[in-house]
Amino acid sequence: MSAFNNATKFFHACEGLEGPSGTAPYVAEGASFECQAQALSGIETVQDYAGWLAGLGTTALAGARYKLHSSAWDAESNCALFFSTFIAAHTGDGGPVAPTGKETNSHYVYVIKMNDAGKVAHVTKIWNSS
Repeated sequence: MSAFNNATKFFHACEGLEGPSGTAPYVAEGASFECQAQALSGIETVQDYAGWLAGLGTTALAGARYKLHSSAWDAESNCALFFSTFIAAHTGDGGPVAPTGKETNSHYVYVIKMNDAGKVAHVTKIWNSS
């Protein structure tokens, strides 16, 4: 299976709110995560991020979904890019405040570095969380 194919499967499993168990087949042990958005400041591994997103999308933002706009593969750097929009409404419990009913359509990009075995080694999420 190609690295880009695995990156794509990881993206859909992660954004499809499958959590760590759903993303595990595509992720290298100890894969790192980074994002400059304050909401994700304490998350340092890909699997912790997958768990955070699944939790958020099944509680405070129940019914969250995504729309993939574009993806690309760079064989030279062994990197995949995914540009998408996160779509959700704050209607469920479990957030830091009571449900507000507010909706978001938030653009973001994943830069996914694959290792030589074709698994996710690092994810950078480019997102303005405010």
